[in-house]
Amino acid sequence: MAVASYLERYRYRRYSLFRWRYKLGVSQKLGLALALAAVTGLVAQLRVPLPFTPVPITGQVFAVLLTGVLLGRWYGGLSMGLYAAIGGAGVGWFAGWNGGLSSLTGATGGYILGFVVAAFAIGWLTDRYVSVRSFFPLLVLMLIGVGIIYLFGAVWLSIVLGTSLTKTLSLAVLPFIPLDLAKAAAVAGVAYALLPKAAYNGEVDSVRYLGRRF
Repeated sequence: MAVASYLERYRYRRYSLFRWRYKLGVSQKLGLALALAAVTGLVAQLRVPLPFTPVPITGQVFAVLLTGVLLGRWYGGLSMGLYAAIGGAGVGWFAGWNGGLSSLTGATGGYILGFVVAAFAIGWLTDRYVSVRSFFPLLVLMLIGVGIIYLFGAVWLSIVLGTSLTKTLSLAVLPFIPLDLAKAAAVAGVAYALLPKAAYNGEVDSVRYLGRRF
């Protein structure tokens, strides 16, 4: 009985957190967007350079995926847009404490644009579909987010460096897959724990979840 009561309280608090996020004012949501942009800048400094590619291993992907989950589509995308814009303006919170337009136009700049699109896509789907909030759909969604980041990063790198498809994949995608799979699974686990399994704000599939609590 105590376990059931604990689970009920946990589910209610999870639902309340989701509701709280929706009801925040614009200034509060902007503050959260800026805060998560700063978090992305901090984990960007968890950086491991690789000798054969200009693209380092960093903690950014984890933060980007989680931002989409926590802030939803508009403010998740905005958060990563702020990360790109403020870093492009000169604040050194890109990987290696770098900043400025050269970071956006250089070989790794495409990943940063991919961050914006990935956070928006993840936020849009988790906001709109209750069915996405189970673990395996969330894992698939996080892998899609990683794929979006890879796509933008690889295309831009190939344009800047003029590399072939095979070379681009070896520089921009293949070395990062194992660790990014782990990051995607970790964020899926966190998202599963945080996101309610009941409809709240007119989700597309809300009819299927009528009567479900939290």
